[in-house]
Amino acid sequence: MTAWSIADVARMSGVTTRTLRHYDEIGLLPPAWTASNGHRYYEESQLLRLQQILLMREMDVGLREIRAVLDSRADRVAVLREHHARLLAERERIATLARTVARTIAELEESEDEDTMTKINRPENLFEGFQADPEMEAEVRERWPEAYEESRKAVEELTAEAGEEWQREVTAQMIRFAEFMAAGTPADDPAVQAEVDAHYRGVCRFWTPTAEAYRGLGATYAEDPRFRANFDRIAEGLAEYQRAAMDVYADARLG
Repeated sequence: MTAWSIADVARMSGVTTRTLRHYDEIGLLPPAWTASNGHRYYEESQLLRLQQILLMREMDVGLREIRAVLDSRADRVAVLREHHARLLAERERIATLARTVARTIAELEESEDEDTMTKINRPENLFEGFQADPEMEAEVRERWPEAYEESRKAVEELTAEAGEEWQREVTAQMIRFAEFMAAGTPADDPAVQAEVDAHYRGVCRFWTPTAEAYRGLGATYAEDPRFRANFDRIAEGLAEYQRAAMDVYADARLG
């Protein structure tokens, strides 16, 4: 039976030899056999197992959980079919997000007046493809009960028209930050800080954060995977860029 060295497997899969050795050490992917000189060799069954590992890693499944699934001896074809269905669903969701952002960019570019969002006819289109997360709301309620209650009341008082206007501005502002980032504009640049000031005033419509709380909000954007994903759907690295800009603002204006 054909066997491949650890270097061959690393080259084919894009997984480093260091990672492959780690997978062996934790019992996740032992090689088919090890030569007398200590070199690891892998056969077809190990390559198939590695494929399943990488598929589940793409879906953010932890190594311990992956090993439990693989060691359960579940039907391999059934497991692959499940992975395939999830990948197809994710592909469709990402395609929808791409269409959403492309449509927003096109409408912004077509606008000729100062209100760059006036030509967006259906504001709900701005959020097509984004995933709602009820757990996030519960987490916010638990971590910041006073701010949550203040924000909830403010949201309830918004008319449907005002809510749509706010949604349009949130999307437009994310795009403006992304444009600053793409141009290489430093986070402490006056133009960026003017945008942060508009962001802070927008937040104050719902609750009034202190310097520490505003820095914490920026940290949440960058460190919480759910928030970060929403920013990075607009532009990779946007969450970190806005966090840096918010830190500068908090130190200079709210400290």
